[in-house]
Amino acid sequence: MEDFVYWRHPTLPGIKVEEVTEGEDFKGPAWLDMARQIYCENGRDEYREFGHFQNGAPFLFGSTARISVTHCAGMLAVATLPDTPEVQLSEYSDRAALGIDAERRDREQVLHLRSRFLNDSELAMIPADDLLANIMAWTVKEAVYKAAMTPGLDFRNGILIDRMPKLGPAVPVYAPKEYDYDGTGRGFGENDYGKARAVTPDGQTRDFRLFTYLSDDVVVTLAFSPRCATFKKSQVRK
Repeated sequence: MEDFVYWRHPTLPGIKVEEVTEGEDFKGPAWLDMARQIYCENGRDEYREFGHFQNGAPFLFGSTARISVTHCAGMLAVATLPDTPEVQLSEYSDRAALGIDAERRDREQVLHLRSRFLNDSELAMIPADDLLANIMAWTVKEAVYKAAMTPGLDFRNGILIDRMPKLGPAVPVYAPKEYDYDGTGRGFGENDYGKARAVTPDGQTRDFRLFTYLSDDVVVTLAFSPRCATFKKSQVRK
């Protein structure tokens, strides 16, 4: 039997991501059920159990930490912020605004859908023949949608990409200087993060930073508020 692989690692923004992959003996819903089981069994202290608020946002029973969940063929990923007991997790808060999305890098159907989820300025920004860039943009829109916690938010005109993220490291990196992005030794800088906005139906604007990395053949994007709680360098090693 092909074993599942569980991987728990930090990211440069200070957000923990847990990935479950492999398990090729399982298909479809059975694969996802098993991947969720693997995730739930690998909590540090005790078994974890998912729940969902009425707006669809996921949570862990007994936890005050914001989580966001995504899955695509062959991967389940869960992003986690530090505990925020001062926040009502069923509602949006800059302190706990987080979304994650993952998509396989070879999903060519995205190219045929780009005019449905990208506005005119984004269509000009992202080349029509660049599959990786278009998949990154799709994961950005999905991740921001989850972080904004606004059901029915329009992908094309309600989620606006101001700057695409650079493709960051998948391996555990604890400080920006540890990742030599462009060979200059400057590390991964502030301008390497992307920027996006969500404009709610009542006219509110919510700003998000974007971090995208490639995990094997899967593009993973995190969208999070600049004001959200994050893990410190000393905490992400635990």
